[in-house]
Formats: sequence, structure tokens, C-alpha cells
Amino acid sequence: MKLDLKLYRGYVNNQELVVYGHLFKSWAPDKYRLDRKGIKHAVAIIHMFRISPLKNREITLKFRNTTVTTKTLDDGYFRFTIPFSEELKSGWHEYEVSCNIKDFGMIEKGELLKPHPSKYGIISDIDDTFLISHSNSFFKKLYVMLSKNINKRKIFDDVVDHYKELSRAGQDSEHASNSFFYVSSSEWNLYEFINEFAKMHQLPKAVIKLKKIKTGISDFLSTGRGSHDHKFEKIKDIISFYPHIPYVLLGDDSQKDAHIYERICKIFPKSLKAVYIRQTGRKKKPEITTILKNIESLGVSICYFKHSNKAIKHSRAEGII
Repeated sequence: MKLDLKLYRGYVNNQELVVYGHLFKSWAPDKYRLDRKGIKHAVAIIHMFRISPLKNREITLKFRNTTVTTKTLDDGYFRFTIPFSEELKSGWHEYEVSCNIKDFGMIEKGELLKPHPSKYGIISDIDDTFLISHSNSFFKKLYVMLSKNINKRKIFDDVVDHYKELSRAGQDSEHASNSFFYVSSSEWNLYEFINEFAKMHQLPKAVIKLKKIKTGISDFLSTGRGSHDHKFEKIKDIISFYPHIPYVLLGDDSQKDAHIYERICKIFPKSLKAVYIRQTGRKKKPEITTILKNIESLGVSICYFKHSNKAIKHSRAEGII
């Protein structure tokens, strides 16, 4: 029996710690190489969705003086949300999760973030915000995902410069940075692809929050589709967890980002500094312009842009970077 334990980046504040991951009976989605060519790449992507999660199995977290055990949910997902008040310096810290099943035992190490004192927290969508994905065309999105490996997938011009400047804004130490969170309607199956893509293009290291994992080919065909409510919930969780940081939200007009960000701005009237929406089509969408005007009426700075250099200019003009 093959076992696989997949950990994601967690986070901590002065009262609570959050760590999460999946347990699989077979290979985890990240065991398939992302740089294969042609049909081998397509097969690797499809295999990322042919997984067998393990439910109701014991998982143990160790971090500093804390050891705690829980069990996996029905889709193999586990999450530790536990009280934590030990002194911890800002930055990334290593944690350990272990699992024992019959004669198999495994230990994996992950990382969690204690934010530096920040000028801002930055929450960014992924598809069509920095990774060109064609989310508004189902067949084109599927074709690109299956035919182009990680080395062939494209990033928008100047987006890395913008994100790096947002990361450094207001920080006077080279070791400190503002905290980044990448939130997407893609599923956990694609975590490693997203993480490696971000690393390859030197985007800021981030806590990544994705959608419930999928476990079959029919599920694969609906990847990234359906309700985007989980994205709203995850953004709400982040802002509630770190309520004293003002936030910058970045998204695009191909899905529901503007609607979600409008709801967030209404619920957290003191927490939002700016909302950036990338224009993905030839023209601006009147509906998006209307939503952004309403967001602006709440005292939040807005920018509806086609190219990231316009977003950079806006950030400079607003004193964000």
C-alpha cells in the first residue's frame, strides 16, 4: 500500500495556529512531473485528479511544545485549528505532521507563516490574475492545461514587478516582507503546479488556499467551475485571522472576483486599502466598472487595468508602494 501525506503552508497569529493537508492511499497529485511534454504531460495532469484520499485516519501535528492528534475528513483533508500563544518571531517556521497506518509510518515537514509587522496583506487570485488561464473559455482553459507544461505556461507582463514591490512596501529590512495569500477556484489537486509556477517566476512566497480536492475524471472536467463562494469564505477567514492589517485584493474580470471583493469590502469596511481587477477581454465590462465604482464609494481605492504597468503606476500614485 502506498501512502502519501501532502502538507500545505499554514499560518499563525498570537492566539491560534492553522495547519492543513491531505492524506492519500495512492500517490499525491504532486508526484507527477510538471515538465513532461505532449501526451505525457496531459496524462500527468489527469493523474492528479485520479487520487484515493484516506478518510478518518489519525494524523499528528508537532510544532514547538505542541503535539496534537486529529483525524482526516471524508475527502482525506485534515486541518488543525488550535490555540497557540508561544512567543514566535516573524517569518516562516517548520512544522511536522506524522501518520501511522498498520505497518506504515510517515513524517512530513511543512511551513507556517507568522507575518512580519506589515504595511499591507496582499490577497491575490491566480487564474488570469497572474497565470494566463483563459478561465472564461472552458475548452480553451482545458486545452491549455492539458497541452502546455509548467515551462510553457505564461505569466502576464510586469506582474512579478508589481507583486515584488507590494511585498517590499513599507519594509526596511531585506528579511521582512508583507504577507501574501493566493486564493483560487482551482482545486487542491493543482497545488504543486501553482506553487512551482509561482517559484519559477519568483513571485512572493505565499500561503495558498484552494478548493475542495477532486477525485475522478468527471470531476477533472469541471475543474475551476461551479460556485466561487469558497473563495469568499477563505478571504473572510484570512482577514478575520489578521484583522489589524489593511489588505490589497487582486483579481480579474473573467469570473466572480469583483462581486466577491465587493462583499468583502462591505463586511470589512476598515480593512481594505485597494482592489485591482485585471481586464481579460478586449473591452472593459460595464458590470465590473459599476461594481468597482461602488467599492470606491466605500473609501477603497480601485484600479481596472489591462496591463500590470498601469496597476504599478496606480500603486505608486496611491502610496501603496
